[in-house]
Amino acid sequence: MRVGSERVDYRRLHRLALDLAGTVAAAVPGGRPRRVGLLATRSVRAYAGMLAAGYAGAAVVPLHPEFPADRTAAMIAAARPDAVIVDERGAAVLSSLAGALEGVPVIREAAGPALERPRPAGPDEVAYVLFTSGSTGRPKGVPVPHRNADAYLGFVHDRYGFHTGDVFSQTFDLTFDLSVFDLFTAWGSGGTVVSVPPTAYAALERFVAEHRITVWFSAPSLISQLARRPRGLSPGAFDSLRWSLFCGEPLLAHDAAAWHVAAPRSTVENLYGPTELTISCSVHRWDPERSPGRCVNDIVPIGRLHPGLRYLLHNGELCVTGDQMVSGYLDPVDDTGRFLDHDGTRWYRTGDLVREQPDGELVYLGRRDHQVQVHGVRVEPAEVEWALRRVAGVRDAVAVPAHGELTAFLLGDRRPPGELALELRTMLPRAVVPRRYVYLDAFPLNANRKVDRKELAARAAADG
Repeated sequence: MRVGSERVDYRRLHRLALDLAGTVAAAVPGGRPRRVGLLATRSVRAYAGMLAAGYAGAAVVPLHPEFPADRTAAMIAAARPDAVIVDERGAAVLSSLAGALEGVPVIREAAGPALERPRPAGPDEVAYVLFTSGSTGRPKGVPVPHRNADAYLGFVHDRYGFHTGDVFSQTFDLTFDLSVFDLFTAWGSGGTVVSVPPTAYAALERFVAEHRITVWFSAPSLISQLARRPRGLSPGAFDSLRWSLFCGEPLLAHDAAAWHVAAPRSTVENLYGPTELTISCSVHRWDPERSPGRCVNDIVPIGRLHPGLRYLLHNGELCVTGDQMVSGYLDPVDDTGRFLDHDGTRWYRTGDLVREQPDGELVYLGRRDHQVQVHGVRVEPAEVEWALRRVAGVRDAVAVPAHGELTAFLLGDRRPPGELALELRTMLPRAVVPRRYVYLDAFPLNANRKVDRKELAARAAADG
């Protein structure tokens, strides 16, 4: 792997992980940890720590040093780790978590006898625990067993044919399950994983070329971010790529088309899936001739489910079951309303509204919990955003509810609100046309470079 100026081969990474795993085991009574926290960013220590937890026979629980201390403390209380591995940035925030970590051994560096070899894990043992807020804002722990991860990675390797010559981008923080794809597809194929620092995005073409990255994986927001630069997104800019994968939020058709031109040697795919279904559960391969006509509200289809998974539509909501579904949350109280028992089978309720195409492909319509009622009319913000992007001069748009109305945040050429509203009325019912229009230079992004809708909703509420 490559992290900044550091180059780490498999022998060294394996040794680092064995050293840390031995230290963890020695710090825990009985030498058998069940869960190991990882309070770290994308550093060599963090990646070795991911492996070390598994080597010690434990589940890894990634924690982000830059998350609010109260949120991280709640995750620690829920996961109850037997030990916590920290890197430099993790160590810097330990004082704010002193109460939550009382009595928990903190591993700052390897200081004990190394394990001779990784401890084996059974298929039903937990590989990692990640936290997702959902609509409540309270962290919910998702324990993912080795069986699920094995089923997922088996499908991925079969589909993409990764090999030792592949160089993989690593754009997601370790608290986001898509980072598991980054790391374990690279390591599972004998390839190289390259951590992409925030500073690289200003000249991403140069970074990708210098590292000869062949597999790109990120949130779709990156595409519009690059396109907004003065020099834009030029044809052939990412000539080394052979796979371009996007996940984490809806992929827009015009962004997929722009990336396809910028990475002409690569195959572009839209991946979809919540944490509870293990990283991603469906995929659509972008075809510049066929795909645009299959998009709804300018959103690329989420495609077909992986083998081993089945779905049903419950009042339009996608429900999935199969070998990638977790059995429940860390706290069983959180299971309420998130699982559906139907025909003797347990299904995970994704909260996403979809439509089945005649050939079996699924198209994404929006979030069940994003639907809002404006002047008595129920509306899906994705539909409003589709209309906004068709208005002259608008490059991208996000619509959020505030004070009983919709506020539209826009990127593009500034126009008077009256002109925008007049044009929108040709596409939308008058009742759901946004009443406020706010132009931005760029949308705020969260830690995983996805559009931060919560931040925009907070701005709309504060400005109301």
